[in-house]
Amino acid sequence: MLFLGAKPDNTPSFYSFMNYADFGIGTFHPKKGMYEVILAMEELAKSLGVTIKTEQSVEKINVTDNKATGIVSNGETYHCDIVLSGADYHHSETLLDKVHRQYSEAYWEKKVFAPSSLLFYVGFDKKLENVNHHTLFFDVDFEAHAKEIYDTPKWPKDPLFYASFPSLTDTSVAPEGQEAGIFLIPLAPGLEDTPELRALYFDKIMDRFENLTSQNVKNNIIFKESFCVKDFIDDYNSYKGNAYGMANTLLQTAFLRPKLKSKKVNNLYFTGQLTVPGPGVPPSLISGKLVSELIKKHHTIKTYESAI
Repeated sequence: MLFLGAKPDNTPSFYSFMNYADFGIGTFHPKKGMYEVILAMEELAKSLGVTIKTEQSVEKINVTDNKATGIVSNGETYHCDIVLSGADYHHSETLLDKVHRQYSEAYWEKKVFAPSSLLFYVGFDKKLENVNHHTLFFDVDFEAHAKEIYDTPKWPKDPLFYASFPSLTDTSVAPEGQEAGIFLIPLAPGLEDTPELRALYFDKIMDRFENLTSQNVKNNIIFKESFCVKDFIDDYNSYKGNAYGMANTLLQTAFLRPKLKSKKVNNLYFTGQLTVPGPGVPPSLISGKLVSELIKKHHTIKTYESAI
């Protein structure tokens, strides 16, 4: 529940189905990793005639008579019949002139956001013991860490953390005899993010990891990269560096979330974790399905030459 964006005692009971999905049905891992899902989507899109342009920075959405007429990317203007943005919703609206934005800065400031994260991607030159593909380390006070995310935002004194070892399930993600690990600490969005803080928290969790799994691993680390608040902002234009979108509180659920279709620009649509139905890979994919039905409902579909 913590990763859905609220403390368990402030999350609608509807979301308890997530626990059933995990423990009753189980989780699934794509062979060769999650990026294979992206490659499959790319292959499908290209088979349908889509041209995909990468390394493109969209700087502005042009609007004339309440209709998006083009997007400016890398200094070049592309004509558009329909604009669908899967980028951060707040960022997408900043590409519009203020008069065409649905939601003010005050609106976003009042919203409750899901956590950001401090992530470490770690390679070990040996196989690890006493861990599973998914391992949760809740050996410290859950309530204290939750308060440091939602009630009094600050870096946690004793953080909970999650560790994933996909190489236990999929041998293609690490060389034989080695292990790939991902460590995640949930954090309040908008916190200060420095290399010194990242190093401090890596040491904190690795000390506990070694103690709880009864093994020494620090000297077996052959690769380490981190990703945190600043990276979510720089790489994804994520509002305050959040990692999971808007929290699933009762007043931010279903139709109370930001809309799929702009109320001010007739042919502008949004998809992704900040709109309906919410955060997570499956909901974000469902969001794309929902918005495609809206587009078909409101527009005559033509053949498009490019997509960014």
